[in-house]
Amino acid sequence: MAFATIDPVTGSAGNTPGATARKSEAGSEDRFLKLLVAQMQNQDPLNPLDNAQVTSQMAQINTVNGVEKLNRTVEGLNTQFIQMQSLQGAALVGRDVVVSGNRMAIADDVGRGGFETDVDARAVSVEVLASDGSVVGTVDMGAQKAGRHNFEWPAKGAGPEADLRFRVVATNGEAAVPATALMHDKVQAVNTGGDTLMLELLRSGNVPYSSVKSFN
Repeated sequence: MAFATIDPVTGSAGNTPGATARKSEAGSEDRFLKLLVAQMQNQDPLNPLDNAQVTSQMAQINTVNGVEKLNRTVEGLNTQFIQMQSLQGAALVGRDVVVSGNRMAIADDVGRGGFETDVDARAVSVEVLASDGSVVGTVDMGAQKAGRHNFEWPAKGAGPEADLRFRVVATNGEAAVPATALMHDKVQAVNTGGDTLMLELLRSGNVPYSSVKSFN
């Protein structure tokens, strides 16, 4: 007579994940042992299996079972890691962050942004752009060392919703220096789509947690 597995949480009959995994593992070992016994029973008496062959086959099934157990352990740890990320991410809601982007953050009649370069630049300027792409202001930053820098621009009369952007121009003599524009944003919500912690930002939309340069 077959007995159903009782779920200790719901009290309902059925196979729990752990029981299913153990049943599958036991089934694999049982099939292997049956094949090994059949092989030994039908071996050539004049050329029997030696101990090394039997030991090798036993080691193979142990290796397979060990890999299966390791995979299940890693899956469990990954699930726990994602849950911990979600809890930590919830604490980020409402925080200001810095991410790649060229939208200017405006507050108290001041526009703010930033940039970073991998090498020193002899001259850096920031061009403030209107929604149509025209230049409405310039911030002269002078010479700047490699790294991350912030700038401010007087944005009197422009409200927080103003669509102002900026462009960073960095040079070493006549040679252009690559610069990455950085913008200030705010975390609105978090979610764990797939296996990646995603932050829903006010201006940038959804970005992975790994894309955040810094938290303010």
